[in-house]
Amino acid sequence: MTDETTTDEQPAIDARQFRNVLGQFCTGITVITTLDGDGAPIGFACQSFAALSLDPPLVLFCPTKASKSWAAIEANGKFCVNILAEEQQPVCARFGSREPDKFAGVPWRTSDLELPLLDDALATIQCTVDQVIDGGDHYIVIGRVQALSESTDSGRPLLFYRGQYTAIEPEKTVPAPWRADLEHFLTNTTLDRWL
Repeated sequence: MTDETTTDEQPAIDARQFRNVLGQFCTGITVITTLDGDGAPIGFACQSFAALSLDPPLVLFCPTKASKSWAAIEANGKFCVNILAEEQQPVCARFGSREPDKFAGVPWRTSDLELPLLDDALATIQCTVDQVIDGGDHYIVIGRVQALSESTDSGRPLLFYRGQYTAIEPEKTVPAPWRADLEHFLTNTTLDRWL
């Protein structure tokens, strides 16, 4: 018996099911910012952000190809990742909207690297664009980290899960007893040690 499916054929994936299944993965929420050619702040809410490499220090995010914010970031060549705190749901909603002036009423400042930093963000990561890869209807933008905010133990992140905002439960903020093992794994694991 032969398989009639060729290697060129791909199974059809239902878009709604795809979104629902990926909604099971809890993500943090960021606002990616830059300055446009006139020095005006530009930004958008972004869930598709991740750490990529420790050496060199790289992160990535994935804007849609039609994003005007991405066009400004590409032209500027640098961006800031603002990691939102759980109290910043209104900020996320504003930066995820079609509002023309997303920075109106949102406290921010310009960094030494001339990037917009949101005042109440949990953390900021300033980067230059290192590489851009085609990713279907999005780009995969790899950024080389140039500056980081100070690490803090206060505050909790704004999270997105199953299509809605969520946060860490208060009693869950105490470090788990296995945290030291996880920290060791994350800082010492090399590619040849992945299972």
